[in-house]
Amino acid sequence: MKTALLPLACLTAFSVNASAAIIVPGADGSDGPLNITENTVIDLGLAPTGVWDAPATGAGIYDPTKWAVVFKYSSVNVAAGATLTFKNNASRAPVVWLVSGNVTIDGTVSLNGQDHAAAPLLAEPGPGGFRGGAKYFVSSVTGGAGFGVGGGASVVAVGLQLETPGAGGSYGVAGGNGRPPYGNPSLLPLIGGSGGGSASNFVYGGIYGGGGGGGALLVACQQSVQISGTIQANGGNGDPAGLANGGKSGSGSGGGIRIVSDSLSGNGSILANGGSSGIGGGAGRVRIERVFNSATIIPTPDPSVVDLATNSTALIWPPTNAPEVRIVSVGGTNAPADPKAGFGTIGADVALPSASTTTVIIETKNVEEASQVLVRATPRSNANFTELPAAFVSETPSGSGIRFWTATLPVGTGYNAVQARVIRP
Repeated sequence: MKTALLPLACLTAFSVNASAAIIVPGADGSDGPLNITENTVIDLGLAPTGVWDAPATGAGIYDPTKWAVVFKYSSVNVAAGATLTFKNNASRAPVVWLVSGNVTIDGTVSLNGQDHAAAPLLAEPGPGGFRGGAKYFVSSVTGGAGFGVGGGASVVAVGLQLETPGAGGSYGVAGGNGRPPYGNPSLLPLIGGSGGGSASNFVYGGIYGGGGGGGALLVACQQSVQISGTIQANGGNGDPAGLANGGKSGSGSGGGIRIVSDSLSGNGSILANGGSSGIGGGAGRVRIERVFNSATIIPTPDPSVVDLATNSTALIWPPTNAPEVRIVSVGGTNAPADPKAGFGTIGADVALPSASTTTVIIETKNVEEASQVLVRATPRSNANFTELPAAFVSETPSGSGIRFWTATLPVGTGYNAVQARVIRP
């Protein structure tokens, strides 16, 4: 479970400054220049935990409240022939670059989700995305659904049907056999793609694992962004190896890429595609905001494009009055402020006694009572996800806009990831 701002529509606002370039809050250059001349992996787990706008020391800052690993570069250069990738923070938070100088991408910046993983592993997402569904391991650890708001289902075969395909992860577009889209064109808040679901067999459960969701990257640059290479946050592929067309697992959906700059140039690529092997994942989201444009880049999917005014101040985070949702407690135990859903690698966020059901308490801010609050539990393995509506309980204190909701979820053996989302009227 992850405490996060809701992926609901927000308006972008700007203020005026005398400088010719746009203003990027926090872009103090304290991480120094980033100069990539050969294949490089940045370990996001090395970022110390802190407040995003504090001076950095070269490894960025992980801000759990913003759910982002934030770097403050003086400039960025990724040379032709070089590929920059990332190792996830334990929270799998997205990546934010606040750049005081120029950004030049002649090589590749990749936040792709992993392809289907060998059991008992899960396909990792790009940073900011969500994992793919589990592959069949042994009879007591069968397959499962993809993770994330749009995680693809693990479809169980029935009767004499030998194999049934999993569903692709969804994000900006629904994946194959998948969930409805989520998020918004502004990419406020910044969030990545969802994982694909495992394929199913009526004897073994889930034989073929799903692909991981594409990650999420914000590049906010006070000067120029030149892309002659590639920035990509594609979903990982599912497994196409099922019998006939029945047993293919779901691919992960594409992630989110947001570029904010004074000027944009180049003829490169910006890609947030769903994985295409097995059952295809849905496309992600691309957002481009700039004052001047000379680029001939054609992003995929089609981007949301905003013409900025000269001397604009970039909106990095959702405004203070934006809708929020968080899980307060599960089974009477308070949820941690920075949950990890580690599935045993770093301990459970919340441990429950043996029971058939459990109560989840949800808090929302700036969300109307007429909204629909949904709570999703995705098992690590052995079952499909469950998503149920939560009931409104109270606004406390009255008139504050802080509302509480409750849902009762079934409890199975093993680990579950729990998420809350809101559909506003």
